[in-house]
Amino acid sequence: MAKKRIVIKVGSHVLTEDGAVSKERIFDLINLIVSLMKQGTEVILVSSGAVSAGYTVLPLDRWSVGNKQVLAAIGQPLLLKMYQEKFAKYEILCSQVLLSAADLDSKKRTHLAQFTIDKLLAHSVVPIINENDVIATEELVFGDNDQLSAYVAENFNAELLVILSDIDALYDKDPRTCDDAKVRKEVSFITEEELNAPTTANNEFATGGIVTKLKAAHFLLNNNKKMFLATGFDLDDARSFLLDGIQKGGTLFS
Repeated sequence: MAKKRIVIKVGSHVLTEDGAVSKERIFDLINLIVSLMKQGTEVILVSSGAVSAGYTVLPLDRWSVGNKQVLAAIGQPLLLKMYQEKFAKYEILCSQVLLSAADLDSKKRTHLAQFTIDKLLAHSVVPIINENDVIATEELVFGDNDQLSAYVAENFNAELLVILSDIDALYDKDPRTCDDAKVRKEVSFITEEELNAPTTANNEFATGGIVTKLKAAHFLLNNNKKMFLATGFDLDDARSFLLDGIQKGGTLFS
């Protein structure tokens, strides 16, 4: 019987607090992943945070794409070291896989990546995927890792993408300006208007916003896969949905 396989994507804003990577949130995330693995679920992690990790040791101006590439190059091994140390407490190995859009556009390179991911998961190693920010300028400016995580879910045979974000759900109107905004718990269709809304990010390290998440969900819905959007600041909603099958909060795109 094939194991259940999911992708969890965690955003920069969730991993960053006061200009540094939050070790406490990384530990909470790893706790969740370990719990899922104990239930027999294979987990691929798509993690932002390399730029903010780099910034902690070399505080360059973050608004320059060139500087972001430098910070990503410095921060990537720092971020991976944090994950390695936390996973080691559970005697679990993790690995780094850097991908660019070009890798997933090439059948040969996609196949090689699929082979490696399958082997890592077969040995209970957690693949930690990030955009190859050093060469992916467009992604650094526009995409965050939301689109990447959707392509990872599709190409690496996951049935569900979970996005843990500073956005806790999709609302029927902007909750920042409308007190009567209500959570849309289940969504099966995304309109062109929603997909073409302006992209906004909530902090200096984030490059996405709700629109990039809707584009990711739209892509997965078109490929008969599911996406769950929930807060990454408090993992109760994610734990309830993933471990107990109960949706307390968040939005399920299905």
